[in-house]
Amino acid sequence: MYGEFHTPTERVTVSAYIVLNYTITNAKGYEDYPPAAMPSIAASGAEVLVADNHSEAVEGKPGDATVVLRFDSKEAARAWYESADYQMAKAIRIANADGVAVICDGFVTPGRS
Repeated sequence: MYGEFHTPTERVTVSAYIVLNYTITNAKGYEDYPPAAMPSIAASGAEVLVADNHSEAVEGKPGDATVVLRFDSKEAARAWYESADYQMAKAIRIANADGVAVICDGFVTPGRS
C-alpha cells in the first residue's frame, strides 16, 4: 500500500522517494557501495528509478551521482534508510562521497487520484 494523505473530499495514495545526490570522492572505495546496498534495497521492496553516476547538471552545483528509489510510503523509506541491513553500505557511501539524501512524498495533481 502506498502512503496516504487526505484532502477534504478525497483520499489520495502516493509513493515516497529517497533521492541521493553526491560527488564520489574516492572511486576505489566507492566500488564497494553498490554491491553492499543492493541486497538491502531489494529486501525493502523499493524500486530503483534512477542510478546515474554521470548526472547532467542544468542548474546549481549538484553532485555527479544521482539515485532515486521509490517506496510505498515515507515510513518504508525511512525504515530502509535506518535499517541494520543498509548501515554498512551507507557508511561506505558516506566515507567515499559528499552529498545529500532526502526522503520526500510523490506529487498528485489536484483532482486526480
